[in-house]
Amino acid sequence: MKAARKARPPMTPSSAGVSERMSRVRRRDTAPELELRSELHRRGFRYRVDRRPLKGVPSRADLVFGPAKVAVYVDGCFWHSCPEHGTLPRSNEAFWQDKLTRNRERDATVNGLLAAAGWTVVRVWEHEEIEAAADRVESAVRESLSRHR
Repeated sequence: MKAARKARPPMTPSSAGVSERMSRVRRRDTAPELELRSELHRRGFRYRVDRRPLKGVPSRADLVFGPAKVAVYVDGCFWHSCPEHGTLPRSNEAFWQDKLTRNRERDATVNGLLAAAGWTVVRVWEHEEIEAAADRVESAVRESLSRHR
């Protein structure tokens, strides 16, 4: 069940400035994530934040609805290569191409591992309307709970 890791050469940003900016990127509690959490909480949902949904899966979901087996990820358009807003920086292009490809591959692997274990994965883009995203999460949670009962 454990995801196999490929041996890859270490990736390095093009400059100390880029490295510094990358180190300040938030892993949790981003604005879109906080908005989604707030909306779901307002609707009466309770969840765990920044949790590993399943032991052995190398990923921490932004929201985990344990009894429903629903994992929610709020993906940034740049970091997860949004088809609508994703961009590729012009400097150090090979580094960024490899980095963003690895992110997409990891997302697909995690989705597959969780689905194989009976989990529902909901991926929300940072640019999505919060109400629509919350509707999708709510629907997934309710549907999953009805299946598991």
